[in-house]
Amino acid sequence: MLAASPAVAYIQEPFNLHCRPGTCGARFNLWFTYITEENEDIAFSHIQNTLKFRFNLGAEARTIRSLRDAHRVGNEYLRSLRRRISRARPLMKDPIAVFSAEWLASTFDMEVVVLIRHPAAFASSLKRMGWTHPFSHFLQQPALMRDHLQPFSAEIEQYANREHDILDQAALLWRLIYHVVSNYREEHKDWAFLRHEDLSRDPALEFEKLYDRLELEWSEDAVQAVRAHSDASNPSEAPAVYRYLKRDSKSNIWNWKQRLTQAEIERVRGQVEDVSHLFYSNEDW
Repeated sequence: MLAASPAVAYIQEPFNLHCRPGTCGARFNLWFTYITEENEDIAFSHIQNTLKFRFNLGAEARTIRSLRDAHRVGNEYLRSLRRRISRARPLMKDPIAVFSAEWLASTFDMEVVVLIRHPAAFASSLKRMGWTHPFSHFLQQPALMRDHLQPFSAEIEQYANREHDILDQAALLWRLIYHVVSNYREEHKDWAFLRHEDLSRDPALEFEKLYDRLELEWSEDAVQAVRAHSDASNPSEAPAVYRYLKRDSKSNIWNWKQRLTQAEIERVRGQVEDVSHLFYSNEDW
């Protein structure tokens, strides 16, 4: 929705292990890779090129296996070139980069917007998609454990050594992420922290305030884009294609109550309450 502004160009998840090499040349091999000044040599030049829309044509060309691939690569290269020429403002959306947010902000002078998601909604989404997490990836990052995740080390080791139910995995992953987010909220008063549910209740008002905060023009095109993607005429549940973005945003807030049983909701809440109370009250459950 921020990229509905013509001044902004959207960059999708360069920290994702499946990111296209043309978009970002860094080859991360761990989910939630933690970058600081200690190890920034593995990422700095690649992220810099990504933010400057310097498309890695050579790396992407090596992935071409068909005429369709060649057409896609050509289009992506031209799109990056147009963005670079127009000096578009990069919008990097990447939940996988959450633990590297401080390095990104300080190194590239980023304005950070942190979106907070209800733990039951987060867990129900992971359950719906069947997404599990390899917790050993945290243990393979001593600096991340030292700086942020040490209070959870015993639990992480347990989850790394034995497979757990997907809802239990989601609950622990949510706690790890939002424990760090709660610290960010205390330490970075200049960052924007928004709850997904508040955006969904009144998208027009909340996005107008966010546009103003980020010094973006709240144009008629932006208004229409937000309306089109959040209107009550849209489905409340996303179709099987998970990248489908148009929802009835107000009803979508509570979809987790249909996806999860009452026992599952209570189970998730019991596991996350030590962190979730910082963001959500009893009324939010």
